[in-house]
Amino acid sequence: MRIHKTALRAALAAAVLAMAANAQTLLVLNKEGSLAIVDPATRKVLGRVPTGESPHEVVASGDGRLAFTSNYGGATPGNTISVIDLAAQKELRRVDLGSLRRPHGLDFAGGKLYFTAEVNKLIARYDPAANQIDWLLGTGQNTTHMVLVTKDLGRIFTSNIGSDSITVIESAGAQNWNETAIPVGKGPEGFDMSPDGRQIWAANSRDGSVSVIDIFSKRVIHTFSVQTKRSNRLKFTPDGRLVLISDLDGGDLVVLEHATRKELKRIKLGRSPAGILIEPDSSRAYAAVTGDDYVAVIDLKSLELAARIQTGAGPDGMAWVEKK
Repeated sequence: MRIHKTALRAALAAAVLAMAANAQTLLVLNKEGSLAIVDPATRKVLGRVPTGESPHEVVASGDGRLAFTSNYGGATPGNTISVIDLAAQKELRRVDLGSLRRPHGLDFAGGKLYFTAEVNKLIARYDPAANQIDWLLGTGQNTTHMVLVTKDLGRIFTSNIGSDSITVIESAGAQNWNETAIPVGKGPEGFDMSPDGRQIWAANSRDGSVSVIDIFSKRVIHTFSVQTKRSNRLKFTPDGRLVLISDLDGGDLVVLEHATRKELKRIKLGRSPAGILIEPDSSRAYAAVTGDDYVAVIDLKSLELAARIQTGAGPDGMAWVEKK
């Protein structure tokens, strides 16, 4: 029996490693305190890894070997990030962030992890090779929530819920940065960059609107209502055709046509839909229905609910382990 279990673990680890190297793997973070590793083709959970308390977001390293989770915490603000070996399905380390509290938004760029610390009004950078925080930058904005870093590392964007702003941070060379806080609607939370790299769309959770920002002029060029009760995340499809918004209090996934900004459909999902992830070929979307403990699979051609994946209690943030 012992030999059988050992062989089974080895086979599962090999399968995860093969997927990480050769195919898309879906990572789903559950607020119960676990990371689920999912085969999106079969919709089977290949493994679960414990994390810190009440994790909210997850991202994978560029080589597909590591995952990072922001352990947001509950009544007591969290101050750790879990570093997870995906092939071994284990937490390698839990990084103590010291006085940095409520880590939330994550992005991985240039071999390093960028994250927000809401309580401290800043973003920071973690170097997994050196196992240390090597950079901090204050935003001066309340509840700095999500972060996005461009591939060339030249621009960083954050949403700041408490200050009703999106911050654009631009490299000025020699470790200098220029920051512009752009006023938007009430409570901007989820945001995304358009596939052409020209605009940021911010979903404003407190007034049911979307603010469209021109990246180069750094100003809002259009605002329109999507009639959400509390928008949580906003994502473009990679082909640029659709924009998806999760309505945490309304229980819907709102589907917009990007070009016209018109609503195509409002898909009823259940209690507290939150995180959104889209297939690279724009064929399917995944929405974490936190309150009902499942991930919805949406067919983006028919705009219908195609399947449900049970990953654990309170699914929220999701990420791809990219093809190599």
